[in-house]
Amino acid sequence: MEKTETTERRFRYTAPPARLFEGNRRKFAGQMLPGTCAAFWSNDLLASNADAHYNFQQDSNMYYLSGIDQEDCVLLIFPDAPKEEMREILFVKQTSEKIQIWEGWKYSREEATAASGIQTVKYLNEFEQVLRTCVSYSSGLYLDYNENDKQSHISVSASLRYAEKIRKEFPSQNLLRAAPVLTHLRMLKSQEEVAQIQKACEITGNAFRRVLRTIRPDVMEIEVEAEIAHEFIRSGASGPAYSSIIASGKNACVLHYTGNSEVCKEGDILLMDFGAEYGNYSADLSRSVPVNGRFSKRQRDVYDAVLRVMKQAKSALVPGSKLDDYQEQVGEWMTAELLGLGLMTKTDIQLQDPAWPAYKKYFMHGTSHHIGLDTHDLSDRYKPFAAGMVLTVEPGIYIPEENMGIRIENDILITESGNTDLMAGIPIEAQEIEQIMNERN
Repeated sequence: MEKTETTERRFRYTAPPARLFEGNRRKFAGQMLPGTCAAFWSNDLLASNADAHYNFQQDSNMYYLSGIDQEDCVLLIFPDAPKEEMREILFVKQTSEKIQIWEGWKYSREEATAASGIQTVKYLNEFEQVLRTCVSYSSGLYLDYNENDKQSHISVSASLRYAEKIRKEFPSQNLLRAAPVLTHLRMLKSQEEVAQIQKACEITGNAFRRVLRTIRPDVMEIEVEAEIAHEFIRSGASGPAYSSIIASGKNACVLHYTGNSEVCKEGDILLMDFGAEYGNYSADLSRSVPVNGRFSKRQRDVYDAVLRVMKQAKSALVPGSKLDDYQEQVGEWMTAELLGLGLMTKTDIQLQDPAWPAYKKYFMHGTSHHIGLDTHDLSDRYKPFAAGMVLTVEPGIYIPEENMGIRIENDILITESGNTDLMAGIPIEAQEIEQIMNERN
């Protein structure tokens, strides 16, 4: 039993056109060695407890190449295959009356073609035999799994399981790494991808405006998080792109604080770091606001210092610059601000360890990271900035002894003629934030 109608809306989001994924496959195929093929798997539908599952999250590379947002799917790419219908093959889960009753809609072959642009769509039970044929006629097989050098542990994914299986079943096959190719491709965003990120940024901005009117002394951090989640879901986002950080007072000095369980107190600063996920693409925003609606003089001084660094850093994101040089320049700007705030002395600078400059006592993380299908998107940190890259800019000053942490962050598109702030319409100036907060009932 297979439904072929395409009028029903399948996802909360509006998917990009199939030409995006067709172009992505062409770019990947153009980097493959002659005579080789490549295989990509969707993420698993992960069990939580009993008979429940976590919400499905597609493998980013699988989505980048296919536009298919469903479990139990495989993509084969074989540009030099002896038959044209073998050059791109998508395998999808075959639906049934039982699946439709219990789980609902799954891609039909026609719908999978419409979403991906792939003409040859087969059912998953045919994959093993087709893979054997492709491997027999290829000179190598590209496999993909998470190679992020900052991951703290290796999760057992469908891609990793199949990689181990293929090593056993085809011991003489030349296995190749897809990750380096995809890393460099995904760093440069197409217009369609930028549009998805921009939509995620717009939803995120709406959530920020919403919470500005609800933050007040004695509100719980989790209540603020709930308002953000409400706005995300009602606007068509899948939800948060990452665990929202809603950190008041001293909690703001914990960089990855996600407890969100304490009371926002009179006189505190509330640091919020959150972003919507729209159509698998992420936004990443940070704002720091006074719980009572008015910055104290000290809070305003620190806020304005961070904002000045943020604006300077935005202007330094230009094609040809390198991340290490950029971070060093930001460090110099931050050092000047910390001196002005009385948090550092010239002696501190003279005695600093060059490997850990003095400013890092109060600003210990990096200023920018790539963003796209992942919040911390694939990137080569040694590759110069280029037009088409989208990065965050997020300086911060964290002062535990004053129970205060301030971070300000926007998402920036680099272009040949300068950068474009994808969050330019979201309130950021201290005076504008105070004005909106004090318009509340």
